[in-house]
Amino acid sequence: MPDKTAVALTIAGSDSGGGAGIQADLKTFSALGVFGKTVVTSITSQNTLGVQAVDDLPVGVVESQLKSILEDGKCQAVKTGMLGNEQIVDRVASLLKRYRVKNLVVDPVIFSSSGQKLLTPTGVEMMKERLFPLAYLVTPNIREAEILSGIKIRTPSDRKRAARKILKLGMRAVVITGGHLKGKPEDLFLDKNGMEILSSERLSQSDPHGTGCVFSSAITAGLALGRQTLSAVIDAKDFIGRAILGEVTSGKGKASVEPLSSLYRENEKAQVMAGMNRAIRKFRDERIGSLVPEVQTNIGLALRGAKYHEDVLAIPGRIIKNGEDIFTGAEPEFGGSRHVANIVLTVMRHDPAKRAVMNIKYTDALLSICKRLQFSIASFDRADEPKKVRVREGSSLEWGTQKALTDYGSVPDIIYDLGGIRKEEMIRVIAEDVESLTNKILKIHHLHKKMR
Repeated sequence: MPDKTAVALTIAGSDSGGGAGIQADLKTFSALGVFGKTVVTSITSQNTLGVQAVDDLPVGVVESQLKSILEDGKCQAVKTGMLGNEQIVDRVASLLKRYRVKNLVVDPVIFSSSGQKLLTPTGVEMMKERLFPLAYLVTPNIREAEILSGIKIRTPSDRKRAARKILKLGMRAVVITGGHLKGKPEDLFLDKNGMEILSSERLSQSDPHGTGCVFSSAITAGLALGRQTLSAVIDAKDFIGRAILGEVTSGKGKASVEPLSSLYRENEKAQVMAGMNRAIRKFRDERIGSLVPEVQTNIGLALRGAKYHEDVLAIPGRIIKNGEDIFTGAEPEFGGSRHVANIVLTVMRHDPAKRAVMNIKYTDALLSICKRLQFSIASFDRADEPKKVRVREGSSLEWGTQKALTDYGSVPDIIYDLGGIRKEEMIRVIAEDVESLTNKILKIHHLHKKMR
């Protein structure tokens, strides 16, 4: 292993459901470019519905694992998660002190997200007495902060008092996470230099499983990479946001955050880009210029779960025609067309599986072809467009798509309109993905060629 590889250790419980614990910690370390090592303290039998059983490992087994790691060279950072009981807390603290472990992050796991108790009351007191003085940073949530401080947190001032009281237990800094607060999730950071409120938008209403583990392990990874404390916390907050946006439903119950979602997203982007380029090549080879309207055409391909314009791939400047031939003036880009993205995102709000859209020109003959192909068809009338929509740049197509979908009751294959003042009539072809979109367009094109 190269000398410069950053190494982080997690001392925590195993989550058989994969959403938290050791499993989430390792995924987080890997996603952030840090080599992860583990000491397992407890085996939990759990799934998306909750925790069914907890079996703490014998203290000697935990000690044996930890000694093996610490005698093999220092880790750049260490985190503790679920420790289970006071005997494990005591032994872990003794070894971390003996081996002079630096950059220790303590995630004081007392309850599971489903409410199962994961640390004994005596263990909580042992953690405060033995482990906190060794810690670089402690990351309690609101409920854990109440238990650690003895202060009921109802107001922002209560949270500040609780943070100050926890900091007096000996660690260098404390972060009280705010995901369980109403409104925006604000995290409170406190160290000897002062207090910071770290605010963000709420990215999920489902309160996904594993947020605390991933947040604390992301901070640990940041410290292992040499970042300063507050910078590591800010980076971790950004990371957990992306993991929440990529949340996964793997069973019948609660969703889990996905630490590898950013890596999956980059892979998906590459696949979508390749699909777009294949489609353009096919359309160029098939010479579909007769389908391109006077205002030219574009294709929108969205990532799974797309929410923003930047999640939709399109061509800046559109696809242009010269007789039967087509050309692109620029390479496809994510966020390349707000107009196309508005249509795709509106469609996805009705059916998230429909992620591909392309506009072609309207003629009575082309609409008849769509009917002959037994495509489902909806439409809207631009005369019904409210004035406040008409005068707002870029909102007309979003309104029209929404109107057609609402009137039709589901997402059809085709949405058309007959135009209006300075607005060309248009057909929009909708599909699940780029392959099915390409097939629909080429079916229309081939029938159109036969009829000419």
